[in-house]
Amino acid sequence: MNPASSRINRLPAWFRQDIPGAQARQTARIIRLCGVNTVCQQAQCPNIGHCFSKARPAFMILGRSCTRSCRFCAVEKPGVHDLDIIDAEPAKIARAVKDLGLDYVVVTSVTRDDLADGGAEIFSRTIESIHQISKDIRVEVLIPDFGGRLASLECILSAGPFVVAHNMETVRRLYPDLRPQADYQTSLFILEKAKELRPDIFTKSSLMLGFGELESEVIGAMRDLREKGCDILTLGQYLAPTAAHYPVKEFVTVEQFQRYKDIGLSQGFKVVSSGPLLRSSYHADQVKDLVLITRG
Repeated sequence: MNPASSRINRLPAWFRQDIPGAQARQTARIIRLCGVNTVCQQAQCPNIGHCFSKARPAFMILGRSCTRSCRFCAVEKPGVHDLDIIDAEPAKIARAVKDLGLDYVVVTSVTRDDLADGGAEIFSRTIESIHQISKDIRVEVLIPDFGGRLASLECILSAGPFVVAHNMETVRRLYPDLRPQADYQTSLFILEKAKELRPDIFTKSSLMLGFGELESEVIGAMRDLREKGCDILTLGQYLAPTAAHYPVKEFVTVEQFQRYKDIGLSQGFKVVSSGPLLRSSYHADQVKDLVLITRG
């Protein structure tokens, strides 16, 4: 039996999804014609069929290769593709946004430690290009940590995103093993400063579960995020992209995800999305109404 098929067959029943239909194929066609990348495709997201069926891709900028080697991530590393910046990315994404008729857009990126600003200018230009279509389009950016550089964060904030997201990904103890080129405190710092510099902008983070973390560690990470003013939290199940990636240590139950949601709301998050299939950008557009209702 194919190893990949074996892994899929062992997934709990709640991971089953419908076969993508015509709308998903149309979304993929527009993405291809516009020449843009999506994290849905590059990271092998299990929700790609559902999100493409709703015409809700999450765009990925700064090329296709990431300079970091997180053990859970399927995005390509240097050597597969070069590290050139594609200056046309902002305009191409704006075209895709217009062709797809989006009113809420998620833009993320690979991490580019080779660039002086980490790619912040391209983020800013992408937001501005989308707003040239309509100022009413809300843009959520999922950003890297920029090595803690405030100038890069300020560049993005000046373009007026609706949500600034930066994913913690895992609990503090597992950072050295899972994210050897990242730093837990630096990630918290970026979220803290985003909220300090622009209190009117919503901040968001995400944790993947199933790496072997303890409940107390997840709750501790939630507490750390709330202390930095984080508004929105997403919790989802980690799925190893290939046998070469970090192995899944546990399939967290639906009941435990609900427990984490209840705990997160009790800690003061405005919105907590928690479930096996949840990812940072999954149903991100539904957050806009909830956060506006709960503002303040």
